[in-house]
Amino acid sequence: MIQVDLLHSANLRPFNTFGVAARARWLAHARSIDGLLAALELAQREDVRVEVFGGGSNLLIVDDLEAVVVLPQLRGVTWLGNHNGRVHVSAAAGENWHDFVALTIAHEAFGLENLALIPGHVGAAPIQNIGAYGVELDRFVVAVDAYDRQREQFCRIDRASCEFSYRDSLFKHDPNRYLITAVEFALHTEADLHLNYAGVREQLSASGINVPTPKAVFDAICAIRRRKLPDPAEIGNAGSFFKNPLVDTHLASVLQAAYPTLPIYSAAQGKSKLAAGWLIEYCGWKGARVLDAGVHQQHALVLVNYGKATGRELLAIAQHIQADVSNQFGVQLEIEPRIVGV
Repeated sequence: MIQVDLLHSANLRPFNTFGVAARARWLAHARSIDGLLAALELAQREDVRVEVFGGGSNLLIVDDLEAVVVLPQLRGVTWLGNHNGRVHVSAAAGENWHDFVALTIAHEAFGLENLALIPGHVGAAPIQNIGAYGVELDRFVVAVDAYDRQREQFCRIDRASCEFSYRDSLFKHDPNRYLITAVEFALHTEADLHLNYAGVREQLSASGINVPTPKAVFDAICAIRRRKLPDPAEIGNAGSFFKNPLVDTHLASVLQAAYPTLPIYSAAQGKSKLAAGWLIEYCGWKGARVLDAGVHQQHALVLVNYGKATGRELLAIAQHIQADVSNQFGVQLEIEPRIVGV
């Protein structure tokens, strides 16, 4: 039996963490590879596009979708043994990301602890090349297993071919081609802690930890994120809405001279990373609200739905923020979540 549940004219509010009201022509809960293929066949018959939601935590829906919305629910974690001093593990696309990180630490496979409590599923992680607190996913990826919709065949894409960069990847550039089914990681057998990102050492110290372990870092990151970021179960949001912009070091120096308190971080290839939240707050947007769409009162990077905001209302605020930051600093903010329905 093909494991896919189909719902026509489906309400999408429960399937996006912004809690935005919208409908899809079809909603497909795919619990197997056959289920995924059946959903793709349905889209072909109906002559509509496919939208893959995963956990719905990194997208903003701005209109009803004439599409088959696929919710991959593939499950399973497979430990593949030690290779070249690393622990290899494969996780299916539908696995909860935070639960998977916790599992790796329990198995003494380390490296992902700074990425704790990032919402969403494993399958979405490579698309965005998720990162937090000084660590990015790509350093641990061995390969991504996917279905290539263009060639109509399954494929395995090695790390180099994923074209990872800051919050970017091959999958983000070609979003309609690959449907990710699993990701293989290579993790450390010994602790390799990253503690220099702002707030991490302070949280460990506040918890009375002088000799941190990966589990202690995991707990510290969870505490920081719970304190700083709103819970989507309590107020609709998709986490950080804008990327921290990468700019030339010359522009960073000019801005640092004009705005001495602007946080600036070194980045690769002669670039500097600016704190997007600081830029937004300087422009007066922190805590701002228009009807039920707004900017979080404690974290200027987070847009929130206070109850009945539409996706277009949230997008309008984002575009106003982009314009104000560009006018003030000459810096263009890039939206991090995927915008669907446009």
